Amino acid sequence: MPAGAVAPRSSSRPKRLLLLGLSLLATVLFLALGIWQVERRAWKLDLIARVEARLAAAPVPAPDRADWPRISREADKYRRVTATGRFLPDRAIRTMAVTEKGAGSWLLVPLVTASGDTILINRGFVPPDWQGSAGEGSVTVTGLLRLPEPGGGFLRSNDPAHDRWYSRDVAAIAAARNLGPVAPYFIDADASGNGPGRPVGGLTVVAFHNSHLVYALTWFGLALLSGYAVYRLLREPGMG
Repeated sequence: MPAGAVAPRSSSRPKRLLLLGLSLLATVLFLALGIWQVERRAWKLDLIARVEARLAAAPVPAPDRADWPRISREADKYRRVTATGRFLPDRAIRTMAVTEKGAGSWLLVPLVTASGDTILINRGFVPPDWQGSAGEGSVTVTGLLRLPEPGGGFLRSNDPAHDRWYSRDVAAIAAARNLGPVAPYFIDADASGNGPGRPVGGLTVVAFHNSHLVYALTWFGLALLSGYAVYRLLREPGMG
């Protein structure tokens, strides 16, 4: 080797090959994540369309005992239903609620239908000092079918032993009130039963978080950057 010549770096090519491999892997991963978010967005838009159709549809009879095993989140959540029966006001329960009317409780009252089915009805919001009637006589309730909220909420666990409830956990409430078999859902009553001194129904908030397009664009942008890195590495001398 002539005097003053610089020896080639034998380790340069392996390092660049490693970087190239990592960049290729990152590009494939980011593309896959972007495609997944596009698919999730299509699923979410379909879900929103189906729920909006349920909200606009005429109410149907609440699922009875024979239909309970077939109830699903995808097919039944937010379906408009109606149920007729008599309330069991002595078995009512309150769960924590924060609404547009402030902090208070949801008033859940068991309803026994003519066929003997028991359904928990969320009659609506009541303030902390509310002392009205939990319900009496034969009634017809119209509202939205909701699925149970097991465990608790607001970073707190339900405490049946002390009658402290932070979510509408149907099974736990049924056990605490000795209701026996109950429908695996509850009904959020609409505003048709509102009146002076009564719980305020019709406060259900139906909203879906849908940021999948933003996520998809983010992943595709990262894929573009890592893909450009691959291009630059392939253009370097000695990589051809």
